[in-house]
Amino acid sequence: MVKLQQVVDAKRISTRIEELATCSSTSVGVTRLPFTAESTKAEKLVEEWMKAAGMSVRKDSLNNIIGRYEGKDPSAPVLMIGSHLDSVIEAGKFDGILGVITGIEVVQTLQDNGIILENPIEVVGFCDEEGVRFHSTFLGSKAIAGTFTAEDLERTDEQGITIAEALKGIGIADPYAYKNASRTPEELLAYLELHIEQGPVLEKKNEPVGVVSGIAGATRFSFEIIGKPGHAGTVPVAIRQDALLGASDLISYIEKIAIQNEPLVATVGKLTVGPGASNVIPGLVTGTLDIRDLNVERKQKAIDAILTESKRIAEARGLQINFEQVMEADPVYCNEDMIKVITESISEQSGSVVSLVSGAGHDAMAMADVTNVAMIFVRCKDGLSHHPDESVTVEDMGAGAKVLYSTVIKIATKR
Repeated sequence: MVKLQQVVDAKRISTRIEELATCSSTSVGVTRLPFTAESTKAEKLVEEWMKAAGMSVRKDSLNNIIGRYEGKDPSAPVLMIGSHLDSVIEAGKFDGILGVITGIEVVQTLQDNGIILENPIEVVGFCDEEGVRFHSTFLGSKAIAGTFTAEDLERTDEQGITIAEALKGIGIADPYAYKNASRTPEELLAYLELHIEQGPVLEKKNEPVGVVSGIAGATRFSFEIIGKPGHAGTVPVAIRQDALLGASDLISYIEKIAIQNEPLVATVGKLTVGPGASNVIPGLVTGTLDIRDLNVERKQKAIDAILTESKRIAEARGLQINFEQVMEADPVYCNEDMIKVITESISEQSGSVVSLVSGAGHDAMAMADVTNVAMIFVRCKDGLSHHPDESVTVEDMGAGAKVLYSTVIKIATKR
């Protein structure tokens, strides 16, 4: 086998990511929503690079772009590599894109060295993972996994444009043929995704690459704390029914539970205080609670503890505290055999193997409904993501590409 450090071109990955960053509707960061002029411009560049790497290229009925590098056995199941091409508002350059461009680089490396594997390789750029425009995540990967629905096509953006209308606007003749995008378990060997970590663990461990054990499940609640508003100057503090003080007690307890149950994470991300006047005791607080963990039992125990504590706080302060569950997403476990292969590939690069749980959602979550999945994480500066300052070094891009290249060769070769 050709030595990896001589064939993977990290600088080419970096240059292409910089070029894709210009496909943005904002000058600050990258804003590239699906089915827009910016996404179309990005897709054309990706198509050009896929073809240069020896791939045949097509778009499916939900506008996922797919490049295929044929294997020795064209009828063999496909190893799919990919990530997403869309972004959040004023995002960084690397989220999603690093996985797509590194996938193309792996195929380019195979072609440059005349290597044809047993299984076909497909690199996919999913149309919409972030869910910013239509408020629903994993649209592209759900289509390939066969879990996209006709109801999804009727989702609208802020201008009232449906997904179906948006697809027609970029030239998809029949959006209602979305089922043609779906793949069967028999067609797919596995799905492999390289992604920036979007967290600080690899940086703290001083390692460029890590292997993902799974993607955390998430439970989300809205809550309200009902107290009694009153005059800030006349009601003694000891007898107040202050909803904001109740929220403070609750939030402090949530932090305590999360710390006690690491790697579980819990976040109160939004609070609204009413009536919202400087001289009025807060009588109503509404908020959100997001709890994530790969371990379902541990997550449920934490939720139960928080709900129990909320009743104690309510009784102690003369409040009403009501929770409503608004979302439940099951965790996804990465395939053990693929984890072993990635671990071997990291070790070959003289790296210490760091295993991580992804707290963020990824296309691999949707793809797990149709095939085995695995993920490789690449270090990002300060663990920062969804921000214009998101940063990955060229050296770390190269390290990730080498691990992906080695992993692809091992998985797509019959033993």
